[in-house]
Amino acid sequence: MADEEEEPAVDVEPGDRADLARAMEAFLLGEEPSLTRVQVAERAGVPLDLAVTLWHQLGFPHRGDDDVAFAESDVEALRLTSDLVELGILPPESQAALVRTWGRSYARLAEWQTTLLAGVAGQGGDPATALTALATDVLPRVEALQTYVWRRHLASAAGHLLEDTSALDPGETLLSVCFVDIVGYTTQSRSLDGPELVEWVDRFEQDTTTLVVDHAGQVIKTIGDEVLFTVADPAAAVEIALTLTARGDDPDDPFPAVRAGIAHGAVVRRLGDVFGSTVNAASRLTSAARPGCVLVDAGVHEALTDSDEESPLRWRRLRRVSAKGFDHLEAWRVRPGDPAKTDR
Repeated sequence: MADEEEEPAVDVEPGDRADLARAMEAFLLGEEPSLTRVQVAERAGVPLDLAVTLWHQLGFPHRGDDDVAFAESDVEALRLTSDLVELGILPPESQAALVRTWGRSYARLAEWQTTLLAGVAGQGGDPATALTALATDVLPRVEALQTYVWRRHLASAAGHLLEDTSALDPGETLLSVCFVDIVGYTTQSRSLDGPELVEWVDRFEQDTTTLVVDHAGQVIKTIGDEVLFTVADPAAAVEIALTLTARGDDPDDPFPAVRAGIAHGAVVRRLGDVFGSTVNAASRLTSAARPGCVLVDAGVHEALTDSDEESPLRWRRLRRVSAKGFDHLEAWRVRPGDPAKTDR
């Protein structure tokens, strides 16, 4: 029997694309746009300049006073934002940063989801019909799942906040900060095609994230070939880093070769990110680490050796670490080993 021929994708004319875009916008917003930004601000009872500022902070393009580009959902969103400002959830000093963070996060998520749906819709038949059907069937489920994930993370974050009394202080908190960096990323990326590179990086991010959360840590961000995570316990940070470097050294493990740097000390947390000298120290140690190595600062070393018990780790102090912004950054290479051979 002859193989069935794959149904060719149907090209969409520019005019049809514009009609499809308008139809999708109306579907996603709940109605076709019928309001200008002036009307939206008036209906929400919010000054126009504030409405325009929030719109730009969310990452949306400029609209003129006469552009009919908004719907009732925009009015409700502006009312809700105004409510949060009045409740003190969006104080003036943090309003811009928080709204920008929302905008960037959802923009990236929406771009990925739209690309995914468009790819499925374009595999055959009429893409306009397919995309509309997918949106109708898929988006409500995606929206419900996103709400579930968000609430789950809220519950987890609340638990960490209540367990860590120092986190209730809006200033600094004590954390171990670790960067894990793929070795030879540039060279390897040149030898892989697009899908292979994506799979390779995805494996690195997924396996690292799983290990971090299993040790009560938090992945702060991934930057292509690098993962930044924090954890309260420096011993957990070292265990994570040693596990990852050991996997990278195993020729039978597809996990990439990595290096890591860990610093323990005061950290400023803001909008899901971390800042401060401890973060900078961890970054510098990672840059100085050789492939397969884990370097730590004095904070980690003191926390794990300041006791009468023998350490299950081996330590070697480095003579010098060249680190921009630090006059003298003490560093140790840490490895698993026999306590009897521990060199403090």
